[in-house]
Amino acid sequence: MRAFLRLAVAVAGLCLIGGLGYLALTHPSTPVPREWNPTKRLYLSDPVTLMTPWKLDAATSEAALCKEVLAEGRVTFRDMADREISELCHIRGRVTLEAVGAARLKPVETTCAVALRTAMWERHGLQPAAQAHLGTTITGIGHFSSYNCRQIRSTSGTGGRMSLHATAEAIDVFGFTLADGRQLVMKRDWDRENAFFKAARDSACTWFKTTLGPDYNALHADHFHLQSRGWGTCR
Repeated sequence: MRAFLRLAVAVAGLCLIGGLGYLALTHPSTPVPREWNPTKRLYLSDPVTLMTPWKLDAATSEAALCKEVLAEGRVTFRDMADREISELCHIRGRVTLEAVGAARLKPVETTCAVALRTAMWERHGLQPAAQAHLGTTITGIGHFSSYNCRQIRSTSGTGGRMSLHATAEAIDVFGFTLADGRQLVMKRDWDRENAFFKAARDSACTWFKTTLGPDYNALHADHFHLQSRGWGTCR
């Protein structure tokens, strides 16, 4: 009986602490900074913390919230109705993305999840990498496509599984336009600007669930394949 009472008191104490902690986080005058507060949604402009990846996953899991985050960031996009071709080929949470931060893109239809991850990459990865390794900023991101209703390609041909391009959960980026007028493309400049491209690749691994590039295989020799779903592959 005493053991049961001790357990009950311990559980009640933990519940009380948890409740007080939640109230502290949600109180209008909470001292916890927004970027660290798990009850506050993601903002593109917030400093990156250990909570940021969790907040990003939460935002990209819900189309309405994702689009809300995009709308309050420095992102140019058009909200669009979902595109339903079949259960295998569709774009849910569909947007047309035209710019992220200071970097423009050829308008591309994709999911809000890919758009938001691209915006995080531009702000917190690409621009710092360009300034550190190239001494300038990025004004354009060149891409091949996002949506493409097709199977996965491999060095031995197509397989039986559908590519994440079939649901626009991936985007293929081939290069960048710089503020000083230079244009860098992976097919031509990978070796010459390797430090920048590898920094760009490594930072993409922070914001996307799968990142594949020229170091992966010959099929990716000219682009980064960036997915909003996956198991953390970074090559």
